[in-house]
Parts: sequence; structure tokens; C-alpha cells
Amino acid sequence: MSIIVNLDLLLAKRKMKGKALAKKIGITEQNLSLLRSGKVKGFRFTTLEKICEALECQPGDIIEYVADSNN
Repeated sequence: MSIIVNLDLLLAKRKMKGKALAKKIGITEQNLSLLRSGKVKGFRFTTLEKICEALECQPGDIIEYVADSNN
């Protein structure tokens, strides 16, 4: 099972820098970087809500499930 974080793709589409998004949603650039790289084990729905609001998107635009090809 793999969860893919498509935040970099959305930022590029919206022509927004990570620094601007971090400031707009009220988290540190370091925490946003960890989220963008998929190195977090979870994050709050309130954070997801703020990201969706800032990027005018749906949660499914940010995170995606991709089944392992080993199954």
C-alpha cells in the first residue's frame, strides 16, 4: 500500500511557492517540506482543510492511494 502526496504538483499548477503556502496555512516550512516529501505518518484534518482552502482543491487532489504491484 502506498499513499502518494501530490502537493508539489498542486503548488506548481497554482504557481505558488511552498514558503507562501506554509505562511498562508500557519505551519513551518520544515513541516510543509516533510509533508510534501511524504515523510510524515499523518497530519491533522485541520491542516488538510487549510491546504485545500489555500489551493482551492479537494483532499483527493493532494493525497492518492496507489496499490502495490506485488499483490
